[in-house]
Order: sequence, then structure tokens, then C-alpha cells
Amino acid sequence: MKLVFYVAVLLNISLVGVSQQKNVLPDTAMQAIEKGKYPNIDGIVVAQHNKIIYQHYFNGLTATSLHDTRSSFKSITSLLMGIAIDKGYIKSVNEKVYTFFPQYGSFKNLEHNKLDMTIQNLLEMKAGFDCEEWNSTKDCEDEMELTNDWLKFSLDLPMAHKPGTFWAYNSSAPMIIGGIIESATKMPLATFAETFLFKPLGITDYRWTKDPTGHAMTAGSFYMKPIDMAKIGMLVLNKGMWQNKSVVSRKWIEESTKPITKIEDFSNVGISKAKNVYPQPTYYGYYWYNEKMLTDHFGYNVVFSSGNGGQYFMVIADLDLVVAFTGNSFGSWKSKLPFEVLIKNILPYLKKK
Repeated sequence: MKLVFYVAVLLNISLVGVSQQKNVLPDTAMQAIEKGKYPNIDGIVVAQHNKIIYQHYFNGLTATSLHDTRSSFKSITSLLMGIAIDKGYIKSVNEKVYTFFPQYGSFKNLEHNKLDMTIQNLLEMKAGFDCEEWNSTKDCEDEMELTNDWLKFSLDLPMAHKPGTFWAYNSSAPMIIGGIIESATKMPLATFAETFLFKPLGITDYRWTKDPTGHAMTAGSFYMKPIDMAKIGMLVLNKGMWQNKSVVSRKWIEESTKPITKIEDFSNVGISKAKNVYPQPTYYGYYWYNEKMLTDHFGYNVVFSSGNGGQYFMVIADLDLVVAFTGNSFGSWKSKLPFEVLIKNILPYLKKK
């Protein structure tokens, strides 16, 4: 396995607003990773107390490579909605979804009180759409990508439940969130994101995926550097503050990352098959997850984003810690191995602030 390690001197451009200090993790803690025990991991960035303390890249990935964040980008979409609300473009999460799209005229499949759907329903994955990608029982994303207008496709989806009553993970809900932000702000989503999130954080190198009509994909397929994934985690850790300036409100960070819905019979740690750990249930918020890492020696709550293949922004507030992972285990339980790495190789060696 090809290993590439970049020290701060080589990362001055990437580390805008982020300092770096000598690795405080014992060499023995990361030795298994560096020797190829986890070939499914492409990159790791660890930051504590707002300083990068460890980073390694594998499988040809480098510090300047862009990596597909997959569904981890949904969490960034949540931040963008928070910013739009903070700035007054959108009143609240209680606004009705379909009022933002007069350009489409009428909509299909208006059963199950579809017009009563709120922004909050979309953020909680309780829109009621007849789509369910969590267990791949009805994956609408592939069908969406065959159309010219992914936003219109999502708005026209058939309903299976009354909004707000049933949790069903899907990519159409965040696609509509992006459309709402564009409609309310009267600017392309990519422009809004650059102006109010990426530029303030010094994130300048990334790549959007867009539909044929130009709508930016807000459910995934967004490419960015692992170091910039860590910056997003730091922003959440610091309750929306970056270099003593508010990028997104503390209120939104707290509201969007709190555990709202228990995902039944599911634990990321359990799937990772990590030993000497007690798997706990996973909870969902506004496109952010919560899960407790519990062993005989410690118990830390982790707020995180999650993307197929092993893409994670992890925030452990008790340790003032952020860990970003990128990976290549698409559609495999091995995409959960970063949780084993976190529990076995990182958390035991770091002290509380």
C-alpha cells in the first residue's frame, strides 16, 4: 500500500485557519493502520483543540486530492439550511416545502397531505416519500439520475406516508432542501455555499455534481479534500464559530445535531465488529447522526456525518476532537471500520480538554 504523509510545510494552502502540531498519538496506536491493516481507508485527519495532530493518506490519495464525500455531504446541506435561516432568507423549519416552487406550477402525487410537508420533515427524513434507500427496498436515486431535472423528479415523487410520521432515508429530501435554498436566496446553491460557508472556512478546492438543468446535488457526489472535511467538523465542534466569527448559529448547530430519531436495530459500531465495545443505537437529527462509543474504559458521544464507502466527519465534544475519514468500501460492512479505528487507535490516547 502506497503511503503518503504531508507535514505542515507542504500544507500551508490547505491549512488556512488551521494550525498543526506534532502528532500526539503514540506510534503504536496508528502502526496497524500505516502497515495496511485497513486497506479500505483512503485518508485520516485528526484534529484536537483546533490543531491537526495526525494525518495520513493511502491508496494514491494525497493531501491535495479531492475525494467523493458521498452522503456525508447531506450534513453540509443541513449547515447550508441553517445559514439560510440565520440570515433571514427562510423563516424557520416550519415553512411549507411546496410554496417555494411556483415555477413548476402543479405537482404530481398529492396524496397523504403532501402539500403540508415542512422543511423539518425533509431534514428529519420524514417527508413521507415512497422511497427508502436505507435498506435499499426502494432506491429512488438511480431513477432520479436518469432525469434532466432532479429537483422536479423529487418534488413529484409518490407518497407512502403522511409527512412527519415515518423515517425513510432517501436522497430526494436533501435535493429539495437545496432547491428551497436557491428559491429563497435567489442565487445558485453553489454560489450561496461558496459565499457563506466554504469561503469563510478557506475551502477553495472542491467539485460539485449537477443535474442537466444545473441543480447542484445536495445528497452526495460532492468532492473535497479530507482536510476540508475536518474543517466542517471543527465548525460543528465550535458551535458554528470559525476564527472568532459566526458562520452558522450555535442554535442551529445544537438543533440540527441533537438525536431526534432512533434508527431501529442499527449500530455503526456493531456493524464494524469492533471488539471489547458495547454497541449502542444510532440516532438521526437533521442529516447528522449520534452514537455513543462505549467500552469498559470510556464512553463518548460522537456526532457525525456518514457516506457510503467510509466517508465520515466525526465530532467528539468531550475530547474537543474531530476525526475525518475517507474510504473505498462501497456497499460493504467494512465502511464501518473507521469506528473500530476510532475506538481502538484514537480515543484511548486522548485526554479531555
